[in-house]
Amino acid sequence: MAHRQPNWLTVRQILDDLDIPRRTWQQWRALGRTPPCKRLPNGELRIRRTDYESWLDSLEEVDVR
Repeated sequence: MAHRQPNWLTVRQILDDLDIPRRTWQQWRALGRTPPCKRLPNGELRIRRTDYESWLDSLEEVDVR
């Protein structure tokens, strides 16, 4: 049986994936530069995996030679 990826990601999962501090995420979020988030009744945020992947694809690619 194949391992199924969850449809929803936590902020921690995204921070780990991008290797950024929480403060950076909070600043980007305040500027409206993160993928759409849903706030759960307990106050935690979740991001739909497809929204996160689309957001990543939309970021400008930089050539770092």
